[in-house]
Parts: sequence; structure tokens; C-alpha cells
Amino acid sequence: MKTIYDIIKRPVITEASMDMTADKKYVFEVMKTATKPEIAEAVEKMFKVKVASVNTVSMKKKPKRLGVHEGYTSEWKKAIVQLTEDSDTIEFFDGMR
Repeated sequence: MKTIYDIIKRPVITEASMDMTADKKYVFEVMKTATKPEIAEAVEKMFKVKVASVNTVSMKKKPKRLGVHEGYTSEWKKAIVQLTEDSDTIEFFDGMR
């Protein structure tokens, strides 16, 4: 059985994702097999907010090299969560701005 901590792995902290927090959009790395309803339920339970919509993107592997060593980055799934207008913000991201 999946718990909310299995579904949401970590927040994605980038310049672009921090700009989206003004519109109450938050970005998370999630389990590759997680569905949109599961992601919405996990965010609602974890942060006690109301989710309006969830968009997901499967991030593909990219070739990388360090000197003569070649390899690939890992594949992962990104979820962009939009909160409702009457919902509170997520306090974790408020401290990052």
C-alpha cells in the first residue's frame, strides 16, 4: 500500500518553480506510478490544503558525462499542483522566497 510519503518524494526547488508559487502552483517529484487523484489526495493530507488541479510530466533520462565517464540521469515524474483560491499556501515554500 502506498502512503502519502511514498507518493510525494520531495519538492522541486528551482527558480521557475519558485516563481509559480505566487500563483499557488507547487512542484513536487512524485512516484513514477502515482496517478493524479493519488497525488492530489497526498498533497491535501500532507499540507492540509485544497487542490484544484494536478498536471504531471514524465522527465526522460538525459545523457551526461564527467570527463571520460558517460552515463544518463535517472527518469522521474514531476507533478505541478494548483491550489484553490480559498486555500492556504504551503508554509514550506513561503520560507524559500
